Amino acid sequence: MRSGAKVAIVGGVFAVVAGGVGYGGYNLWNGVTGGEKTVDSRSGDAPRSGPVTAEEITATSRDFLAAWAAGESDRAAQLTNDPVTAGPALLSFREGAKVTKAVIAPGAAVGATVPFTVRATISYEGVTKDLSYASRLSVVRGQTTGRPLVQWKPTVLHPKLTSAGTLRTGGAKSATVKAVDRNGDELSVEKYPSLAPVIAELRTRYGSKVGGSAGVETWIDSGSEAVPDTTLLVLSKGKPGTLKTTIDADVQAAAEKAVAAYGQAAVAAIEPSTGAVRAVANSPAGGFNTAFDGKQAPGSTMKIVTAAMMMQQGVATPGDRVECPPTVQWDGYPFHNLEDFKIDNGTLTDAFRRSCNTAFIKAITPLKAKGIHNTALGDTARRSFGIGLNWQVGIPAADGSVPASESVETAASYIGQGKITMSALNVASLSATVKNGGFLQPYLVARELDDREFAEAEPLSREVATGLRRMMNAAATDGTATKAMTGVPSPKGAKTGSAEVDGRSTSNSWFTGYSGDLAAAAVVQSGGHGGDTAGPVVARVLKAG
Repeated sequence: MRSGAKVAIVGGVFAVVAGGVGYGGYNLWNGVTGGEKTVDSRSGDAPRSGPVTAEEITATSRDFLAAWAAGESDRAAQLTNDPVTAGPALLSFREGAKVTKAVIAPGAAVGATVPFTVRATISYEGVTKDLSYASRLSVVRGQTTGRPLVQWKPTVLHPKLTSAGTLRTGGAKSATVKAVDRNGDELSVEKYPSLAPVIAELRTRYGSKVGGSAGVETWIDSGSEAVPDTTLLVLSKGKPGTLKTTIDADVQAAAEKAVAAYGQAAVAAIEPSTGAVRAVANSPAGGFNTAFDGKQAPGSTMKIVTAAMMMQQGVATPGDRVECPPTVQWDGYPFHNLEDFKIDNGTLTDAFRRSCNTAFIKAITPLKAKGIHNTALGDTARRSFGIGLNWQVGIPAADGSVPASESVETAASYIGQGKITMSALNVASLSATVKNGGFLQPYLVARELDDREFAEAEPLSREVATGLRRMMNAAATDGTATKAMTGVPSPKGAKTGSAEVDGRSTSNSWFTGYSGDLAAAAVVQSGGHGGDTAGPVVARVLKAG
């Protein structure tokens, strides 16, 4: 048999491309049953140990892929280190996904990992189409047998498959939708890849409500009502219903381009006067919707809420003098400013625009005298900014969390660390609330579609709203946010943030701001100072509005 030829395994139905390694006949197994079974002590052969060899990697991956391509799910499973789990999964590839032919081409191994491509022919009710994708497998040594085995993971079958998911082909579970922006322009996932999980969830929730009908598809069944299924192939299209969203196509395009510059980043944009979501983008695109569902410490962007609390509790107003020493102790733990800077004879506005940690932590002392220092921040977050009030955006979205705290965690929470978690959408809403003078729950589709109840909060007092806008404008024009906000139209305001993450040497970069009737927030993982990486993302989005 010639090297590189396609090898027919069972009646020409399943095939494997040998990828430059010729092998003949059907005797792929060489007497190996695989799996993690006990070695027969009567053979006198001790299990092999040590790393798998290049020859073992080539032979094991070849035999596994050949068996999989042949539709021999049991035999392929026995060449893995978890045949009990692998067997049903491999069987579902053929029977559940209705695969009638598979051509699998292995690539060159990199260490113990072998990349490969799959071209699966799927046939259902007289319709046949090919599904092509790339994946990879790793070869390990069996712990009890010493044999080289494929390390079983669901991603071997498909890179998007999880342990709870299964491959399916049939009538789609939800009706097709054509999502459009606020002006009626179509929002395709090809043009706006970050919207893939958003549109998938909108389809599940609203497809039938907007007159759509289901088609025939191959998809990954997530196994959970809380997680949308993932469509892999459309065999026959249903009738799409048109679903109008609040997205602005121009702002969305700017958001997609802005986050694409970073390996892990998220941004969300909101119209302050209405709460309408104008953009949501993530990098990498198409996967987990970090902009909506992320739960991360927001760093110094939380000082927006802390400053509001200080004004509400009579601790300080924007023009009042506050202390900003290089460091401050709380319950024996030292908190520092960046490079231990200090501000002599400064105001709360000065502390805000330069992001002085110690000034905001010192606010605990007068609140402790009132006995509310552990709860006051969370009360302001909920009552004035709507954080934690079960937002009904139209798709799943975290609504932030500012729980009660104690001791050092209380001090950390005042500067956006500790137990506080927020998403880019939550932080964008902080800026939107300041610009609008009150919280309006962000939403992606009209509430009339399903009569959902929006979260509500008390409006900010005139004094607090004016004070926050004054401080955010100072940060944007003469503070840590100035460089990023240069060229962003007025009226404008901003706040930088950086959040330390356990186990990482570089903090996450946060930035939020508003310009005119658009507010946005971004987070860049391990991006460092807020103005350096997240700032340009937000600025680009605001300029598009």
